[in-house]
Amino acid sequence: MLTKRVRMRTLLIGGGITLFFLVLVGRIFFLQIVQGDFWHDEAVKQWSASKILRSERGAITDRNGKELAVDSPAYSVVVEPNIIGKRGTADDVVRILHNKLGVSEDKLREMVSRTYEKDSESGTYKKGDPSVWVEVRPQGWKIDGDLKAEIETEIAAVRKEKELSETTDIGIVFDDQIKRFYPQHTLAANVLGFVDNDGNPKYGIESYFEDQLKGEDGRIAYQRDAKGVELPEGSSEVVAPKDGTSIQLTIDSTIQYYAEQAAKKAFEQYKPKSASIIVADPNTMDILAMVNMPTFDPNEYSGVKALEDFNNLSVTGQYEPGSTFKIVTLSAAVQEGKFNPNAEYQSGAIQIGRQTVHDVSRNWGTISYLKGVKHSSNVAFVKLGMEMVGTSKLTEYIKNFGFGEPTGIELPGELKGTMNVTEKSPLIDQAAITFGHNVAVTPIQQIAAISAVANGGKLLKPHIVKSESNPQTGEVIKRNEVEKVRDVITPETAKAVSGYLEQVVSDQDIGTGRNAYIPGYRVAGKTGTAEKTGTVDASGNAYDKTRSAVSFIGYAPADDPKVAIFVMLDEPEDPNASGGRIAAPIAKEILSQTLEYMGVAKQFSDTEIQSQSENAETGETLLKVTAPNLLEMKLEDAKSKLLDEGVAYEQVGAGATVLEQYPSAGSAMYAGQKIYLLTEDKDEMSVPDLTGLSLRDAVDILTLLNVSISTKGSGFVSEQRLTQNAEGNRIVVLTLKSAKTTITGTEDTESEDVSVGGEAVADEPVEESAETEISDPVIDGGTVVPADPAPESDAAPLN
Repeated sequence: MLTKRVRMRTLLIGGGITLFFLVLVGRIFFLQIVQGDFWHDEAVKQWSASKILRSERGAITDRNGKELAVDSPAYSVVVEPNIIGKRGTADDVVRILHNKLGVSEDKLREMVSRTYEKDSESGTYKKGDPSVWVEVRPQGWKIDGDLKAEIETEIAAVRKEKELSETTDIGIVFDDQIKRFYPQHTLAANVLGFVDNDGNPKYGIESYFEDQLKGEDGRIAYQRDAKGVELPEGSSEVVAPKDGTSIQLTIDSTIQYYAEQAAKKAFEQYKPKSASIIVADPNTMDILAMVNMPTFDPNEYSGVKALEDFNNLSVTGQYEPGSTFKIVTLSAAVQEGKFNPNAEYQSGAIQIGRQTVHDVSRNWGTISYLKGVKHSSNVAFVKLGMEMVGTSKLTEYIKNFGFGEPTGIELPGELKGTMNVTEKSPLIDQAAITFGHNVAVTPIQQIAAISAVANGGKLLKPHIVKSESNPQTGEVIKRNEVEKVRDVITPETAKAVSGYLEQVVSDQDIGTGRNAYIPGYRVAGKTGTAEKTGTVDASGNAYDKTRSAVSFIGYAPADDPKVAIFVMLDEPEDPNASGGRIAAPIAKEILSQTLEYMGVAKQFSDTEIQSQSENAETGETLLKVTAPNLLEMKLEDAKSKLLDEGVAYEQVGAGATVLEQYPSAGSAMYAGQKIYLLTEDKDEMSVPDLTGLSLRDAVDILTLLNVSISTKGSGFVSEQRLTQNAEGNRIVVLTLKSAKTTITGTEDTESEDVSVGGEAVADEPVEESAETEISDPVIDGGTVVPADPAPESDAAPLN
């Protein structure tokens, strides 16, 4: 019986053990065979680790290699609630980060006490456990090394106070990152754009060239032990990162700085809504500077309140240009053989259907078309563009100059402008387009158009990228090859137009661009003052005289252009705002600095500079030069000589030979002073009409004619009377009045369009000035560039 029991017990125990081993073997089989791949993968995860090898975003530099945008080390602040709870450092952590990052204490309290909201799938933590990693965003995201050092100093103080070791974690750590850094801060910010802290490119070059600039991160995979130490015999795999392509711009940081400083001063003085400046090489259309105001610092983009500040208005802004657009009308008229500088027309107003286009002044009377260009006469350009060239042909030139289509510059968001006028449009619309209304353009289109005149008639594609550099291969790809879009005018036409635009600047009496004149540099240009549209008034006029965009476009030196410039201020806070008064001086400052920086030598004339003196009115230095000898020369040869030397002249008389000159050959003359060429017998020649001239110019002409002079009043010639003395010699009595009375006509102040340089459309015609009975000489202005500025006159509006 006992044996049977023992035997049964043995069988049961043996069976149980056998069953246990069978279950164990089955389980082992299931784990190793059935689930072998799964558990192998889990094991690999335990002993395998990997790290991201971050690529470097391509740098952006200026044309000379100066860094404008680079990757830089950065650090993100992280708090560790699990450590903070163990160390009891919550108050210290909150205090440090509140003081250094500006994060609210309430928000920090929540961060340092944060817990997990659910169990982890892997079982590493449970719901309610303190978190191990909380990023302090956005204030602590990608801070720089200096701020990191300040926080570390505070951490060290807490360790010392609590008698902790130098390596003890108090609950604040730093995660190594990379951020985009802009070492020049605001310089060319609207061109560059920025990369935000999440690595997303915004605006500008950063956005446009994202695919080229961004790199491709690498990866290193290795095996580790339980403590996380890499196994020396373990396998590893390395995928090298690929850095992004570097972009070299055509921008010159020095010229960009000049332009930004000038824009900043103007922005502070006139408080416009915005300002745009572009400087370019007209022969290649490399953009040397591109400025927008207001601007921003890409390193602190989060502080910008208005999204508009990020825009690059040079390509994303469009506006009615006003008189700067007259370069197209002038070019078309010259190219079509319709522009005769000596032909005359009645200025002041012109009837277009039921409406009337006015000049800024109704008192110029009958003047030459050349003087119309200098005055920026709307009437002159309506007659040239609408009546002589014709709307159909003019719109062809407008389109050929690139208006109405994008330039293709390497920047995002470029607008194409609008140009919808045809020969079927209302007559007033056809007239308005001749002087820059009823058309919308962008600054980049404007600089391309003026450059076409400067470079001999070729419309070129503008470039802002000089080259791309591949860091993998070292290959440098040039991106700014000169790219001609089309020929718009002939070289001969371009030279002639340059001559006329040069006089707009160099004529110190009536040239609207005279405030852009630079001693020693021949500057050609055109001003613009465009009223902006507003509420339509009772007369049907939609233009608001209190709101305008003032501008200047030009280039220098006029005889060998190296630099083209565009300046525009939108709605400056100045009741007398005009392109000549505000934009031209800005252009002068930038051109002066840029030409000297580029090493362009000043050229006064081939005569020697004798001495210097100071202009009592302006305080500017006036250089004194020697008048060349032009006597007995053929008139055309004399003009060519003066043209080459950049000396202003006017022809008096209708002859073909220079009989006398003033100032006389070899005598001293101030740079900017005109030479008068007498081509008829002075004893037989009638005294010309001197109305509107400065006293200095009137004296020069009468001296040349051997006529004595007597004056009453001060300012400019408003009346003249010819008489004789007892010996029978001629005497001219001149009545002088202020420039306002003489030129703009104070008796007609209510109807004058002084705010826009005559670029307004009115409904009522004005009475034309009475013609003078005194004979008018042939006065033919040449291409002039005085060697130094004459005292500035307010004889004509600066529109």
